[in-house]
Order: sequence, then C-alpha cells, then structure tokens
Amino acid sequence: MRVELLNVGDEILRGDISNGNAGWLGRRLTEAGVEVVRDVVVPDDTETIVAALREALERADAVIVTGGLGGTSDDVTRDALARAAGVALRRDPALEARIRERAVTRGVPMGESALRMADVPEGARRLPNPAGTAPGLRVELHGGVAYAVPGVPEEMRAIVDEQVLPELTGTPVAARVLRTATVWESVVAARLAPVEALPGVRLAYYPSPGEVRVRITAAGEERVTEAAAMARDLLGGAVYAEEDLDLDRVVHRLLAARNATVAVAESLTGGLLGAELTGMPGSSATFLGGVVAYATPLKHSLLGVPADLLAAHGAIHPDVAAAMATGVRERLGASYGLAVTGVAGPDPQDGQPVGTVHIGVAEAGGPPVVRSVRLPVAGDGERARGPIRRMTVVHALDLLRRHLLTLEASDGWVVTAGNREEPG
Repeated sequence: MRVELLNVGDEILRGDISNGNAGWLGRRLTEAGVEVVRDVVVPDDTETIVAALREALERADAVIVTGGLGGTSDDVTRDALARAAGVALRRDPALEARIRERAVTRGVPMGESALRMADVPEGARRLPNPAGTAPGLRVELHGGVAYAVPGVPEEMRAIVDEQVLPELTGTPVAARVLRTATVWESVVAARLAPVEALPGVRLAYYPSPGEVRVRITAAGEERVTEAAAMARDLLGGAVYAEEDLDLDRVVHRLLAARNATVAVAESLTGGLLGAELTGMPGSSATFLGGVVAYATPLKHSLLGVPADLLAAHGAIHPDVAAAMATGVRERLGASYGLAVTGVAGPDPQDGQPVGTVHIGVAEAGGPPVVRSVRLPVAGDGERARGPIRRMTVVHALDLLRRHLLTLEASDGWVVTAGNREEPG
C-alpha cells in the first residue's frame, strides 16, 4: 500500500504553524507497514487541491488529506473532493442535527456557516469524529481513495487510528533507534553501508549538534533485531543507547550503578554542562554541583589550576582542562571531575582558533584523561557559538561515558579535525 499525504492550509505555507500532523502520520503509517511516498502542502484553494488529489493518485493507492473540513469560508476540502469525484455536495440531515445539538450542549452560538460541516460529497462515507464536530470523509476517486480528516491534531489522530489505518493493509514494520555521539553523520552512514545493503532494511539518519540518531526499519522483529545488532557491531562504542534515552541519562545510570558522583568545571559552556546533568529528575543522587570559572584568573583561585601553567599557555590548553577536572573533583568531593575549556567564538583566544576545545576527566588514583578536539565552525563566529557550546557538552558527557565503561576514548574514529585524546 502506497499513500501520499496532502496537507491543506495557507497557515502551513506561511509558516504560521508547523506541520506536526505530517510527522505523526509518517511515523504511524510506517509502523503499520504502509509506504508514504510523498508529503505535499497546498493552499486553501479548491482547484489546487483538486489537482493535487489527481496527481497524488497517479503515484499512490490512497491519499490522506488533512485540514480544510471546518465551517469557515476557507475550508474548501469538501468542495475539492466533490469536484474531483465529479459529484455534488449534499447536506446530511443527521449530521446537521448533531452539529446543532453539539452547539446547544456546549452553550456556544452557532453561525449558519458551521453547517457546512454537514455537507458530504455524494457517495462518500462519513468517518465519525469522536474528538470533535467535523467528520472525516472517505471518497472513491479515479485511481484510488481519498481519506479526508480534520487538521486539529487530536481529531485527526482519533479518526486515523480508529477508521483509516484498519483499511490500509501492509506488512507490519518493526523499528530500532541507535543513538550515537561525537561522530559525523557521513561517517556513521559509511560504517553502516553493509546494513543498508541488507534486503528489506531501511535506515534514516537524524543529526543534531554532536549526535546522530539512526532509525532502522525492517519487516518483522527478527529482521530488525538482526540489522540493529549488525549496526551496533559496526559502530562500536559510538552507540550510547538503543532506545529513546538521552546521553545525560545514560551517564547518570552509569554513575548510579557504581555508586559514584560527578562535579563539573566549565569555562566556554558557561553552565550548560551542569544544566544538562540536572535535567533528569533525581539527578542529585549522582551530580554534586559545578564551578563556572569563565574568567582565566578564577581557574586558579577557584579550581587550583597552576598560575604558571595559565601564564605559559593561557586558558585554552589540555593541561588546563586536566587541572580543572582534578580541582573540581577535589573541592566538591566527587568521584569524578569533568571539565571543559575552549574557544566558542566569535574571536580566537590565547592564540587558539574558534572551535578548539579541551575536555578533562579526573578520578582519584589515576591520571586525568583529556579529549582535545577542533569542532567545526558553521558560518561566522557569532552563529558558531551556540553549536560549538552544544557540541562541547555532548563531547564531555561522551568522554565521561567512555571512561566509566573503560572504552577507548574514540574507538579511533571520532571524527573531529585536530583530534587529540590521551592521558593528561
């Protein structure tokens, strides 16, 4: 079964609202084994909708239309469906009575235009709306069938789940999500080429600063389990979770399993690392606190970074990150110290270019470990600050995760220009 999505609304085209319906429908249909071949947005214009319906059914078996079923003058989806089918609109007396009764029950005035919701193309089947007033419609058209549902998300979802999906047959599709950190999307895709080549397996990539989510879909649980296992083997320690689990929660779980705690020392991130580690309820069990030592002198006075080290190299140096991690661990009494220092921009600092970052992890009884990276600068320095700071947080959490799991710092393929990972 091949389905096209047709979203109606000037407000979507103008960007006044985001098209969340299409995302929900895409996920829901894919899970049911229905192939979504295209997603189209059109304005509130009858002729445009008619043309889009005809074009959609040249490519797909069915089309799901969202929006344009209300009672105002710009709700023209019913008119377009009737015109596409070559039939007239007829007022449904039972539906009209329900609309009038609903208005009385709710105690709201009803304009006559609201009765447009009772107009149904001849031969169409009404799809009852358990969450609202306007019903959905099922209309047979040349080349396939159109399902029209309201644009209100709650109403759309109720009608689709209860009445549309059961009619759309397909092979149930199983899915797995692998979450990776500190590896470029292109490198993840290259590593997973053997998985991409498996018959009946599809991969989708969702990058964000410092992370890539990989969604693996296949027909049946056995097939997707096999593909996910193969992908995890190929990606190695870059995979930090096989579920919808954020990196900070993974770190908290690892710390809790060891009855351990962490404290952070931050420079360029200005508190973002501590904020990330306090986002989870119950995080106080493993996160003690942090020191934001943004000014260089504070790295000495608050964290004990040697003054001669700062004088010789400035604040942007791997040994400074190591000393910051050691200092915050000792001062806050944590099992682990995690520290970041670097240049977020817009200008270089201490002779170091924008994107230079050093991250240190320290624990009692062993030397600190430092990850030094050159993060990419997208656009000018001002626009780069946000992504660099976010990527720094991801790199810091990932380094601590790897340290807790005794993994190699990067498996040899964390791709960041100027990579440097070594004991400090």
